Amino acid sequence: MSATILARLSLRLRTTNVNRQLERRFYAFTHVVNPQQRVLSSTSFKKGPVYNSNVNMSKVCLIVIDGWGLSDRAEGNAIINATTPVMDTFAKAGDANYCTLDASGLAVGLPDGMMGNSEVGHLNIGAGRVLFQDIVRINKDVAAKRMYENNYFAEACNRAKRKTGRLHLMGLTSDGGVHAHIEHLFALLDGAKKIGVQKVFVHFFGDGRDTRPTSGTKYMQQLIDYLAKTGYGSLSTIMGRYYAMDRDKRWERIQIAFEGLVQGKGEETTLDKVISVVEGRYNAAEETERQTDEFLKPIIIDKEGLIRDGDTVVFFNYRSDRARQLSEALGEKPPFETSVIPKDIELFTMTQYKKEFKFKMLYPPVVPSNVLAEWLSKKSAKQFHCAETEKYAHVTFFFNGGQEKSFEGEERCMVPSPKVATYDLQPEMNCAGVADELCKAIESGNFGFTMCNFAPPDMVGHTGKYEAAVIACTATDKAIGQVAECCKKNDVILLVTADHGNAELMKDEAGKPITQHTTNRVPFVMQGGNRKFGVPAGHNAALCDVAPTVLDLMGLDKPEDMGGISLLQK
Repeated sequence: MSATILARLSLRLRTTNVNRQLERRFYAFTHVVNPQQRVLSSTSFKKGPVYNSNVNMSKVCLIVIDGWGLSDRAEGNAIINATTPVMDTFAKAGDANYCTLDASGLAVGLPDGMMGNSEVGHLNIGAGRVLFQDIVRINKDVAAKRMYENNYFAEACNRAKRKTGRLHLMGLTSDGGVHAHIEHLFALLDGAKKIGVQKVFVHFFGDGRDTRPTSGTKYMQQLIDYLAKTGYGSLSTIMGRYYAMDRDKRWERIQIAFEGLVQGKGEETTLDKVISVVEGRYNAAEETERQTDEFLKPIIIDKEGLIRDGDTVVFFNYRSDRARQLSEALGEKPPFETSVIPKDIELFTMTQYKKEFKFKMLYPPVVPSNVLAEWLSKKSAKQFHCAETEKYAHVTFFFNGGQEKSFEGEERCMVPSPKVATYDLQPEMNCAGVADELCKAIESGNFGFTMCNFAPPDMVGHTGKYEAAVIACTATDKAIGQVAECCKKNDVILLVTADHGNAELMKDEAGKPITQHTTNRVPFVMQGGNRKFGVPAGHNAALCDVAPTVLDLMGLDKPEDMGGISLLQK
């Protein structure tokens, strides 16, 4: 890319005044994958009417690239250094067909300066408004030091006092802020102490994806210091999110976490030695023996703090997709054979992890109305949503504003993600399969709105494997090109954007891997039709503006609920 283009790509606009203050929770909606089926929903389309009415609407296709941010820094930038002729051409299209969107912080309902993520991104894109996320709701209580006033947390504490006197707090322990936050753990500890729970045990899940891969010892020390300062609570176990927070039905991983929490299976050590034990794993002589925070196998520090019959457990992750499986194993029945299953435990969750779960939650959901998918259904426009397994929840549940059901006229397709340990082993993932299914839907002529997610830049970016991420971005660009050609042939307007940044910043200045998301802006591309972008002066274009732009292109009015605006010239 030329310096001029790169400068324009990295342009940052001033922070927006948020349009609408809605408090939301978010959780993933997954389906069981049949590995013998390439696609779970039927994609043998027959020619039929696009709409029940208003047949003159324009057709629109939306591509959401996962983890494709904009940066002019070439070092460690897997996007710039990939072969991306399609996106490069889009970037040269000029202001009429290209602009950038804010995908982080206040613009997507997160705390100022916080990086966006896939769930938040798809929620804002699909809702057409700024949705204040769970972390903002929780932060208000933390800042006001009133966690103990939360009715369900108080109930959890009082149950613990009444039953065994033992409360367990488990969750991702870092300041990454994507799934959980260490400050929330501290607030829960303070609340439990104020309510008078006799014993509190902390189970530390290592991050290493939304934080630096070997930053976990910093958070361990912060927790150890906090427990010592307050004289309350015990650090009982440590394990990586790879095991405790699997979301792809790899139950063998959850079993390792479960047996660490319940049976104490793992390396035993003492509190004064645990930091050196973890550092030893970081720096093991054999590369195959090294473990970063994400991949830490269970470490048992206090066997008194294992989960026992009658105990009470609070899972303090507020993002649900990676909390569901362990919750099912602990709070319901583990779907694997194991020697010890604690009886009469009660699990409380920070937010709603799954509608079918009966667990009490500290922060119940608030669901927005008239999101894009619902509004299209009300306007009798048929729609098609497609992604591979890893991101299927994002184009369905999250895109639809936290509603699991599909709306009338909405069809869904899930292409299985490859079954590999980590996606750097197959960096293209199945973006080609997603492109194929999306093109089938477009060519059928049945749908007024089609959309998909391309997962590789984000999923491979999280591995920290730069060379693999370059391959992932190259494959994604090729898939976008396939869809772009299909849209041209079928008179469909194409929009391309991203939910957040990631693959554009994979190395720090010292050359060490970066695996977390970024706060960089993302592209917004338009191909086809006779309309042009015209971002109003002073407006900080953001993800919430995508849905209103889609409706404008289709010739449909915008519901009053949508606080975003169309970015098209009037």
